[in-house]
Amino acid sequence: MLHQFRALAAAAAIAVVSLPLAACSDESKLTIHSASGDHTFNIEVVDTAASRAQGLMYRQELADDAGMLFDFLGEQEVSFWMRNTFIPLDMLFITADGVVKNIHVNARPHDPTGIPSDGPVQFVLEIPGGRSVELGIEAGDTVTHPRITAAD
Repeated sequence: MLHQFRALAAAAAIAVVSLPLAACSDESKLTIHSASGDHTFNIEVVDTAASRAQGLMYRQELADDAGMLFDFLGEQEVSFWMRNTFIPLDMLFITADGVVKNIHVNARPHDPTGIPSDGPVQFVLEIPGGRSVELGIEAGDTVTHPRITAAD
């Protein structure tokens, strides 16, 4: 019985010690640093062909502080469309080192027109339509997230 208690206590101690490490690698938070301040979003990360293809299609709402981060696992030119997407979105095209390359504001729901990245990017962040303008987010701003390695 005492042996089981010690094992349980050791496991609890390891869990408590590892909590700060888990918080450091929390992929559900992303921060955009702009001239208007820091803006944190609660995000979902999609990084497989299937999850990127699904994206935010069929969603009926997206909170003001929510978004989806598409990780292409390397820089490349990408293009998005809004087919089967019910809510307007801002698309922030982000380089591997976390710089916002360009922003497409208020992509129209159900529009099949391609929205290109205008050059190689590794990430695309989708947030509610018009939110980037409301917050003063612009091309050249920077993004921090555990998957993004900032430029030195």
